[in-house]
Amino acid sequence: MKKLESSLLNMALVLTGVAVVMGGILAFVNHLTEGPIQQQKEKALADGIKAVMVCNDLVVANTDEVTQNVDGKELTYTVYEIKDQQGKDLGAAVESATMGFGGNLKVLVGFDPEGNILGYTLLEHAETPGLGAKADQWFQKGQKGDIIGKSPATPLTVSKDGGQVDAITASTITSRAFLKAVNNAYKAYKSDPAADGQTGASEQVKSE
Repeated sequence: MKKLESSLLNMALVLTGVAVVMGGILAFVNHLTEGPIQQQKEKALADGIKAVMVCNDLVVANTDEVTQNVDGKELTYTVYEIKDQQGKDLGAAVESATMGFGGNLKVLVGFDPEGNILGYTLLEHAETPGLGAKADQWFQKGQKGDIIGKSPATPLTVSKDGGQVDAITASTITSRAFLKAVNNAYKAYKSDPAADGQTGASEQVKSE
C-alpha cells in the first residue's frame, strides 16, 4: 500500500513538474511571438487604410473612439482621421461591425471629407463561402452592388427593401448586415467631434 502511495506521489510530482515546465515554455513562446503578431496587425491595418482611402501618400493624423447606441447596445467605432503629407484633410477610415448571417462582420470603410465612400475592405467575417463571403468584392467599384462614390447620408439599403443597392445573390441577410455596418460607419464618422467640430456627445443610431 505504501509502495502504491509512493508511486502515486511520484507521478503527481512528475506531472506537476511537466505542467510547470510546459507553462513556462508556452509563456516564453507567447512573449517571443507577441511582438511580431502585433507588428503584422499594425501592417495589415496600415495596408487596409491605404486601400480604402485609395491613397498611399497619407498620414493617420488622429484616432478616435466613437461610441454609438445601436439597437439598444453601446458599440464603439474606431475613426482614423486621414491627411496627406502636406496636411490636407482626406477624410477618414472607420472600423465598423455588425452581425451577419454566420457571425460577426467587421468592415473598414474609407470616406472622403464630404462623406462619400472611397473604398472598403472586410476585416473579419464568418459568412458562407461562395455566398455571403462574396461581400469582399460584390460592393466594390464596377461590381453589381457597387457602393463606391455613394454617400450613406441617405442610408444605403438593398433593392429588395426599396433601396438602390443590389444584394448578393441568395445572401440578402449578409447584404443588409454589410450595408448596416457601412451606414453606421458613416454616422460614426460624422459624429466624431474632430471630424466636424461637434461635441463629444454620442448620437443615437437607429437600425436600418
